[in-house]
Amino acid sequence: MDERLYFVVYDISDAKRWRSIFKTMHGYGEWVQLSVFQCRLTRLRHAELIADVDGLIHHDEDHVVIIDVGPADRVEPRIVSLGKRPYTPPEREPVIF
Repeated sequence: MDERLYFVVYDISDAKRWRSIFKTMHGYGEWVQLSVFQCRLTRLRHAELIADVDGLIHHDEDHVVIIDVGPADRVEPRIVSLGKRPYTPPEREPVIF
């Protein structure tokens, strides 16, 4: 499976929409921090994510950034984590749809 690693970061102005995006994102990746998810996605899942999120946000009020880090099996993100919790990359697990 040809997966790429993405970070999805969002700023949603309405609490109800924020919760909706948060719940949707749990179906695509691992929660890293408030409004930040790390996702391993195929091209199809990436397109589905964009379509789902695009249908939930208000384009004139909200902002979503999807960062393509590279091939999921070969990329090693260099992350600096400051504060209370150290960053630990989510472990790869089988996903059942």
